[in-house]
Amino acid sequence: MDNFSIDMLFQKSELIPVIIQDRATKDILMLGFTNREAVELTLQTKTAWFWSRSRQKLWNKGESSGNFLYVRKIVTDCDTDTLLYICDPKGPTCHTGARSCFFRDIWEEEP
Repeated sequence: MDNFSIDMLFQKSELIPVIIQDRATKDILMLGFTNREAVELTLQTKTAWFWSRSRQKLWNKGESSGNFLYVRKIVTDCDTDTLLYICDPKGPTCHTGARSCFFRDIWEEEP
């Protein structure tokens, strides 16, 4: 990471969104929020850590289910206010047991 620092990520907000993408399939698996400490833990452990807005605490995805997200690459967007974690998931990502949290169709254009 050329001249990159974690400080750059949190200049606008203490929490930023992080998108989880499956490295093999390129599917989007989930969206979570992260803070500075969660990013640091992700870099240390190579598993995805988030800040739970509902529980108001850090959580390591898979800590209770065993369905960890093994982070292989981290990318930021052009504004440095969103992260993309490219991961190898172990098991389903969604708490419902679905592979991805994105499985409810709302609308699709007819061909």
